[in-house]
Amino acid sequence: MKQYLNYVNGKWVESPKTFDDISPVDGSLVATVHEASRELVNEAVSAGHRALAGEWGRTSAAQRVVLLRRIADEMERRQDDFLAAEMADTGKPLAMASSIDVPRGIANFRAFADMLATAPLDSHRLDLPEGAYALNYAARKPLGVVGVISPWNLPLLLLTWKVAPALACGNSVVVKPSEETPGSATLLAEVMEAAGVPAGAFNLVHGFGPNSAGEFVASHPDISAITFTGESRTGSAIMRAAAEGVKPVSFELGGKNAAIIFADCDFEKMLDGMMRALFLNSGQVCLCSERVYVERSIFDRFCTALVERIKAMKVDWPHDPDTHMGPLISAKHRDKVLSYFQLAREEGATFLAGGRVPDFGDKRDLGAWVEPTVITGLSDDARSVREEIFGPICHVAPFDNEREVIARANDTRYGLAATIWTSNLSRAHRVGEAMRVGISWVNTWFLRDLRTPFGGAGISGIGREGGMHSLNFYSELTNVCVRVDAEAENV
Repeated sequence: MKQYLNYVNGKWVESPKTFDDISPVDGSLVATVHEASRELVNEAVSAGHRALAGEWGRTSAAQRVVLLRRIADEMERRQDDFLAAEMADTGKPLAMASSIDVPRGIANFRAFADMLATAPLDSHRLDLPEGAYALNYAARKPLGVVGVISPWNLPLLLLTWKVAPALACGNSVVVKPSEETPGSATLLAEVMEAAGVPAGAFNLVHGFGPNSAGEFVASHPDISAITFTGESRTGSAIMRAAAEGVKPVSFELGGKNAAIIFADCDFEKMLDGMMRALFLNSGQVCLCSERVYVERSIFDRFCTALVERIKAMKVDWPHDPDTHMGPLISAKHRDKVLSYFQLAREEGATFLAGGRVPDFGDKRDLGAWVEPTVITGLSDDARSVREEIFGPICHVAPFDNEREVIARANDTRYGLAATIWTSNLSRAHRVGEAMRVGISWVNTWFLRDLRTPFGGAGISGIGREGGMHSLNFYSELTNVCVRVDAEAENV
């Protein structure tokens, strides 16, 4: 049986306390995970500071660029191992893990290596009287030891999305992956060791949130900054802990995202896109659309077509290359999603598809599966329409005009993403900019240049990641101002 150890100061560390990593596919044991104690987290933070005072702190930007590319090369060499670990922990289909999760995890290191190599120098000249001038330039320095707390839905992708720019800027990191998905993070520690990352620059601690490694990292007085992706409620708790030391935070949190479908859309392309936006990773993507607004003239046509597409979906073993949807992450999360199915029934929803646990008649019945589900008939103030469910479910409702649907889509405490489907270019720009979200997609979904800003509004997050936005978060900018006097006249 696999053992997932902690990795601190360049060494693999066992713990007396362990927990089980369970497959959501069939309930089998994937690995035994060693839970980090408070003392081990303290050692990880101390190791990070020692690395900054030693070899790691003396690396130049050019050397870090080379190192990040070496990490990407080593990840690519072990691509099959990452694929196996990601699928074992999450149960996501082979088609998704092999085309999105692992390739994007590798790409994050290469992308931030390129960005660091080409980052512009912020410099300005201020002319002064009598020929003197002041030269101002910004020196980019690491923040220190960064706490990285990553989620279970896209474990490798979102972990590397934070670790790559943090290391690029010269920080040390203490990584706490989700207790549900420790496998790919442990493999990443192996890659760091093989790539020659100095001891203490990358540290990995396993555990849970409250009274465990997550809380120990978030509340540690010597952590310099915290980056977190996950549930909004957890983000609030981490923010309270970070406030004690006035630490910078970068949060990408939950969403109750709207999709707006106008009658003039390319109907088949829209359906292709919406099937991904609703059911990719079993709806366990913070960017998925849980609220779908359809112009009334095509509402019935859309509902009928969506149900037909769902009937053709293959919900099956993850290693089958034709599988469209796998299980939810855990039995606990399935219970949460099922509780919302029941709530929707109590609120008067009509179930157009799904709403149940599939009966396979094999070991999958011990897993965390639910059917892809579509409901309709609820008011916009129903809890099922307002609260994030984070599963393969959406509520579909008709609308009559542009102004109305903008108001309804924006009537939420969340503000992560929106998707607009229309062939009218002016409307696309109007509605896209009117959405109170971090990203508006038009006639597409889950597509983004890694250099662009990414984040949420409202309770969907704080700050932006991506490109220079990430480099600026993970570094401290010091303005150096040098006065240059005019040349003295020859005597």
